[in-house]
Amino acid sequence: MERVGAVRVAMSAAEVDALVLRPSPDFRFLGGRGEGFLVVTRENYGETGVPGALIPAGARRVGVDPEMRVRELFGLSVDAELVPAGAVLAPLRLAKEPRELDALECAAAAAAGVVARARELRWFGATERDMARRLTVAMLESGCEEILGVQVAAGEHTAVPTHRPTDRVINPGDALQVAVRGRWDGYCAEVARVFAVAEPPEDFDALYSVVLAAQNAALDGVRQALPAAAVARSAQSMIEESGYGQFAAGHYGRGVGLSGDEPPHLTPSDSTPLTPGMALCLEPAVYLPDLFGARLADVAICTGSTPRRLTAPPPTLPVLDR
Repeated sequence: MERVGAVRVAMSAAEVDALVLRPSPDFRFLGGRGEGFLVVTRENYGETGVPGALIPAGARRVGVDPEMRVRELFGLSVDAELVPAGAVLAPLRLAKEPRELDALECAAAAAAGVVARARELRWFGATERDMARRLTVAMLESGCEEILGVQVAAGEHTAVPTHRPTDRVINPGDALQVAVRGRWDGYCAEVARVFAVAEPPEDFDALYSVVLAAQNAALDGVRQALPAAAVARSAQSMIEESGYGQFAAGHYGRGVGLSGDEPPHLTPSDSTPLTPGMALCLEPAVYLPDLFGARLADVAICTGSTPRRLTAPPPTLPVLDR
């Protein structure tokens, strides 16, 4: 396998004698399929239930999966330094191969399709929890293999980034935040959209326009060889110029792939250079405490020229009429 060859080169450079992976994004990246462990050494590659038996005698450094449990680490029974496997694997996972990009495109299209169905549902008088259940069913019907998150937030709840659906009733005049995040064909995507119910709250349309402009600015900033921080600063500047700077979320996006949250991280301090094949979830957000908030999320691919969106761009503020 070509990937295993590249991993062995990286292992040699990092002076890592073996990698031990449990079912996780790194495990799947290297072709793991079962429920045991995947062990990669300079000479061997295979899945096993007893990983310690495949680690070479005299190994001095062993890279372990960050998702391994304490008892699994002790169960290795090796006299070696244990280091995070991500130091070897994360750089190799940054730029996606063509088949990975195809899978991501399908994942993004499926997520967008679920959110598009939200506009067809009846929202007046329903609760956040009711609508989250309906979106969950829509995700399963779309072929989603794993649901990573469903967000439905109404009114003042849209100002809470970590809000979970409650029994709050959705009423005309509410701001509404909807987001779905899942795994299709092994790859993760998220799409988040903002609506108004019947009519927008006062000043909400203006806030939404700022977040939409920030996402467009972030997309324009996705350019080969620029640092991830440049994308973040593009969105940050747009929000700060609007006067909402102090209410902006602390990050503006993240990498996606086999995991829903992986490098690079679009913060003003991330110096990771962008390269063709990187998949980024662009997600600027502004939250006004106790009033409302807005977050948009879409996946885009860095190319050698103009970045490629995997979903249709968000429209001007949609207003739900039922």
